[in-house]
Amino acid sequence: MATTAEGQLPPLSGLLASSSRRTAAIFASSFAPSLSDELSSRAKLAVKISNEYEAVRELPIGMREQQGPHAPKQRKAIEGPPPETTRLIEAAAGTTAPQAALTLAPTSNQTPLHRALSLRKQQREVKPDYHPQWRLSRVISGHLGWVRSVAVEPGNKWFATGAGDRVIKIWDLASGELKISLTGHISTVRGLAVSPRHPYLFSCGEDKMVKCWDLEANKVIRHYHGHLSGIYALALHPTLDLLVTSGRDASARVWDMRTKAQIHVLAGHSATVGALLTAPVDPQVITGSMDSTIRLWDITAGKTMMTLTHHKKSVRALALSPSEFSFVSGSAGGNNIKKFKLPGGELVYTCKGHEAIINCMSVNGDGVQFSGGDNGSLTFWDYKTGLPFQHMDDIPQPGSLDAEAGVFCSTFDMTGTRLITGGADKTIKIYAERTE
Repeated sequence: MATTAEGQLPPLSGLLASSSRRTAAIFASSFAPSLSDELSSRAKLAVKISNEYEAVRELPIGMREQQGPHAPKQRKAIEGPPPETTRLIEAAAGTTAPQAALTLAPTSNQTPLHRALSLRKQQREVKPDYHPQWRLSRVISGHLGWVRSVAVEPGNKWFATGAGDRVIKIWDLASGELKISLTGHISTVRGLAVSPRHPYLFSCGEDKMVKCWDLEANKVIRHYHGHLSGIYALALHPTLDLLVTSGRDASARVWDMRTKAQIHVLAGHSATVGALLTAPVDPQVITGSMDSTIRLWDITAGKTMMTLTHHKKSVRALALSPSEFSFVSGSAGGNNIKKFKLPGGELVYTCKGHEAIINCMSVNGDGVQFSGGDNGSLTFWDYKTGLPFQHMDDIPQPGSLDAEAGVFCSTFDMTGTRLITGGADKTIKIYAERTE
C-alpha cells in the first residue's frame, strides 16, 4: 500500500543531532570541565599579592635604620606555599627569592587602620609575683591626737611616731612598749626622720619648727629657722649631711645638718608641698604638691629638672622603691596612684582599684606596695605590675567614730616584713605577713 510508506514517522537521527547541538550551546558553559590556564592563574596571584601583601612585604626604611645592622632576623608570619604555587608567585611578582617571607610590618602605603594598629606598642604580658597576705598583728595606743608621722630606726629596734598631741613617742618595735616621750613642739608633729650615720632624730611640725634631737641626751640640740608656715614633710639625704623640709609656704628648703645653714629654697610650686623624697643621685629631691604636680629637682643648681603633670588633683604621698630607681605617687580622685621611672620621670603605669584620697604610700624590698586612704581603706599592690593582691579596711579603735578610720602615715620596717601605720583613731597599727 502506498499510504503505508507515506505514513511512516520521520527518522530520529536528525532530531537528536539538532537537540544535542542546542543542549550543548545552552549548558556547556556551566557543566563543561574547567580548563587550566597558567596565564590566568598567574595574573590572579599577582593581583592578590599586590592588593593584600604588598604593604607588608618588608620593613620601612625608618624602622630598618632604627634596628641597625645587628637587628634580629624577622620572624616568618606566613609559612611558604607549595612549590608549584611558589613558581607562579615568583613569576607574577617578578622576584626570584626562594619563598620570600611575608612579614607584617607597617609601610607608608598602609591603610589608616593598619598604621594605627602598628603604632600601638606590643604589651608584654607580665605576671605579678606571689605575695603572702597581710594581717593586723598589733594595735598600740598612747597618743592623744591623730598619728601623723612615723619613722623606723636603721637598726630596726625601735620606731618613733608624731601626733596631733604635739608629742614624739619612741616605741620598742618587738614588744610595742613605750620607751620615751619627747616634748617640745607646740603644734602637730608632721614629719620624722632618723639619721643612719648620727644619733639624731629630726622632727618638723605645723609650728614652723624643725628640730634636731640628740638621742643620747634626749634633748633638742639644733633648730632650723626659715619656713614661713607649717611644715608638712621632712627627709634626710641618703649620702650627704643634708636635711630637706617642705610645707605650706609652697617651697622645699635644703639645710646643712650641722651648721643649720639654709642652702637652697626650692621654689616653683604654687600650693602646699605635702610630700617629699630624697635620692642619692639626680634627681636628688622629689616633691609632690597640692597644685597636682610633681617636681624633680637639681639640688646643685637649686632648680627644677622636670615637672610631672600626670595627676589631676593634689599629690599627697610619694614612696621610693628600695630595689629599683623608680617611685610611686598618690593623690585624690580616681586612678590616683602612678609609678614613674627615674631619672627621666617616664610614667610606667597607673594603678586602678583604690578609689580614695591617698594619704600615705610605702614600698618594701620584696616588691610590696602599700597605699592608705583617707576613708580607712588599705590596699597592697605588686610593685612590678601595679596589680592589687589584697584589700583591707582599717578597724577604728573601740570607742572611736567610724569616720576616724583614716590612715595618715605608713612605713615598712628595715626587713620589709612589718608595716606600721598611724591613723585618725589615735592608734598605731602594725601589720605582718601571714605565716600559716
